[in-house]
Amino acid sequence: MRPTDTQNDPAGIALADIVSAFGLLTRLPVPQGWPMRGAASAWAWPIIGLVVALIGAATGSLALAIGMPAGVAAAVTLATLAMVTGAMHEDGLADTADGLFGGWTRERRLEIMKDSAIGSYGTLALVFTTLARWSALAALMATGAHWAALVAAAATGRAAMAVTIFALPNARDGGLSRSVGRPDARRAAAACVIAALLAFFSTGAATLALVPLAAIAALGVALLARARIGGQTGDILGASQALAETAALAAAAALLA
Repeated sequence: MRPTDTQNDPAGIALADIVSAFGLLTRLPVPQGWPMRGAASAWAWPIIGLVVALIGAATGSLALAIGMPAGVAAAVTLATLAMVTGAMHEDGLADTADGLFGGWTRERRLEIMKDSAIGSYGTLALVFTTLARWSALAALMATGAHWAALVAAAATGRAAMAVTIFALPNARDGGLSRSVGRPDARRAAAACVIAALLAFFSTGAATLALVPLAAIAALGVALLARARIGGQTGDILGASQALAETAALAAAAALLA
């Protein structure tokens, strides 16, 4: 199927959304010539999380297979996830922490978030979330439950992004988030359903704790962003994903490890 054939074909549109989502959320190569669908592809973001998680889990399992301890394998997994995504979520988390906590006015907070330099708040946010994710993954790898946990956490975290970009207005006139657009309620809801199904089929009853904790983490980011800068940016979306994923991994470690 050629990219130009997708306009009136539901299957073609779905494929275009998935290709677009890969191009937006990962550094994986995608076929050239496909239309970039922006926020219209939000329903497919949890599917991207699934693929990213499988790559990370496979790398971690390989590390375990060649004799690396669980802690080292967990670090290898986290490094793989960052490389596949270009560390865009971690970058968003750091910028969000610096901006929301380092500025006294809305304009100053947005200015700080746009600055590529990382400050104390951003450094602490990265350190604490990385430690939490590493600890959870190390525990999960010791029992072999990391495949299921990574799938559930990655899918849920990307559904959190879809809901956040739908629910909050753009906080600034430019930037990645505005260029992507906003998904409609149907696409945001579809992302949640797909993420919940992936979480359930991978972790079973643990989903009942994993998804709510991830949702609470993302909601906290959204409420803080709304109060301090009046909406969302690409950095806010990255922070919502990173914290939702961290919360989901912590819940999975508590229940599955």
